[in-house]
Amino acid sequence: MTPADRIRALADGDAPLVLPGVYDGLSARLAAQAGFRALVVSGYSVAASRLGMPDFGYLTQTEITDAARDLVAAVPGVPVIVDADTGYGNALSAARTARLLHQAGAAGMILEDQQWPKRCGHMDGKRIVDRGEWLAKIRAVVDLRDEGIDLFLIARTDARGLEGLDEALARGRAAAELGADAVFVEAPLDRDELRRIGAELAGARPVANMVEGGRTPILSTPELGEMGFSLVLWGISAILAAGHALRSTYEALAATGSGPDGSALMTFTEITDAVGLPDHRRLDERYAD
Repeated sequence: MTPADRIRALADGDAPLVLPGVYDGLSARLAAQAGFRALVVSGYSVAASRLGMPDFGYLTQTEITDAARDLVAAVPGVPVIVDADTGYGNALSAARTARLLHQAGAAGMILEDQQWPKRCGHMDGKRIVDRGEWLAKIRAVVDLRDEGIDLFLIARTDARGLEGLDEALARGRAAAELGADAVFVEAPLDRDELRRIGAELAGARPVANMVEGGRTPILSTPELGEMGFSLVLWGISAILAAGHALRSTYEALAATGSGPDGSALMTFTEITDAVGLPDHRRLDERYAD
């Protein structure tokens, strides 16, 4: 079973597959240790953590591939889906991005229909390409399966906020017909729109994206499952939590000269265990002179 097949099997289970957003080796290891069976690399989070910049079209194909390679290596055996934005160009560029991510060990990718430079799906100022241009990218990535490059392909459309939900659903159905594994309609505005997406994309593995502070209401995984969703993304929860903790720590150090109360911190031992120090010590001893 390929990593992409593992995602397919998990997404077709009795409950929606929950994918937490990760952005570096530590976040990936902690998510895997918490019991998640698959992960998603959040472009929003990688841009914030790696570049210190917003999800505003700054992240490049090379940077997201490098981040994916590090993350996959940190969690062997756990399939990882990567946010590949627009594919960074035309259909040929999308295919090249898919090849690079597959070489990096990714199990899947998300490919959206925004114009470049893209924006976070819950920001103003988005623009989308013609339906045919996006579908050409979907087809180019699907065709790579004939070469053994199998990725779980999530087709994401941002058409809801620009051309309406009918167009978004039409794009999603067309992508599924071409072989996309799942369909992700970004930024529905209320429960009724979520219910409609889940119902009308039944069989296409609809994806729900829970973004704290975004335009879509935050619902529980069981409720989203009842609506028909197969996958639930929590793409930015971890970076929001990390940002809060980092700011609190640095402000405490600046104000008092001491760090925050110990109850707000992992211990030294906890974090070294989380990144595998005991295993590395055993290897070090094995190869010592």
